[in-house]
Amino acid sequence: MNQPLPDRNSAHVVLVVDDVPDNLSVLHDALDESGYVVLVATTGESALQRAAQALPDIVLLDAVMPGMDGFEVARRLKAHPATAHIPIIFMTGLTETEHVVAAFGAGGVDYVTKPIRAQEVLARMAVHMKSARQAIQATQARNALDAFGHATMAIHVVDADGRARAVWQTPLARDLMQVYFGAAAGQVPASVLEWLRHEAAVAAQGREPRTLNVEKDERQLVLALQQRTGDDDLLIVMREVSDAAVVQTLVQTLKLTLREAEVLYWVAKGKTNRDIGDILGTSPATVKKHLERVYVKLGVETRTAAAGIAMARLRL
Repeated sequence: MNQPLPDRNSAHVVLVVDDVPDNLSVLHDALDESGYVVLVATTGESALQRAAQALPDIVLLDAVMPGMDGFEVARRLKAHPATAHIPIIFMTGLTETEHVVAAFGAGGVDYVTKPIRAQEVLARMAVHMKSARQAIQATQARNALDAFGHATMAIHVVDADGRARAVWQTPLARDLMQVYFGAAAGQVPASVLEWLRHEAAVAAQGREPRTLNVEKDERQLVLALQQRTGDDDLLIVMREVSDAAVVQTLVQTLKLTLREAEVLYWVAKGKTNRDIGDILGTSPATVKKHLERVYVKLGVETRTAAAGIAMARLRL
């Protein structure tokens, strides 16, 4: 059955799958009158094809059909990334527990029993499409954060004992938590939870919460508490920086040479001239000369003042 692809800007698209023409007719007319774009399929194979082509907003799926039944159609739709997000409502005359369990197990979000009552179907569709849209919007927002290099996660404190879990996290956040803390998906390391609880209390008092900086090799992970979500979970944004990136920032913003910026960077991290000499492969006397030129360029007289300017610049 060749049907034109729907105009996605005009209305919500519903794919109705049933091998009985009378059922298709009843649903088609009711949905069409309610403003939906209706696509139909009479076999499992044609349903998969139509879903892949049109990506409908919802699927009304007959559970029992000759050949490929509705349960198998649902499993295949959920197994494919392009169609996995589409909510599926089963239509069935089978009300035994095992059939209901099979419907949900195959990926269905709901079921209606035959004979079909159009108004009931419309009401259930509206609920599930709204939930699906919200899930898609949340996923798109998280992916957008990842695309701009901002890893984000929402943390829910489970009980008074302080146990917590990540309600959701972007793929980048999941990777960073694994790299820096060895944390599996959904886990909140004890050090992160301790920082989070303290800074949440600070924010509740109207003060600015501090970041959590975690170093690994030549890289650093910076975690910042942003806000509470609508569900009162704590939202964290994290970003990764490297020593090289920080040094380049100092070069560009403070008009320093590369070596001067390197010296200032390690001064800001609390290293002595001897330590810096060992790190950079030079003598403490040479480090001192570079630092004196940094003082002149920044208009300061002490390493503490120079470090303060560097930290302020990096925070900006």
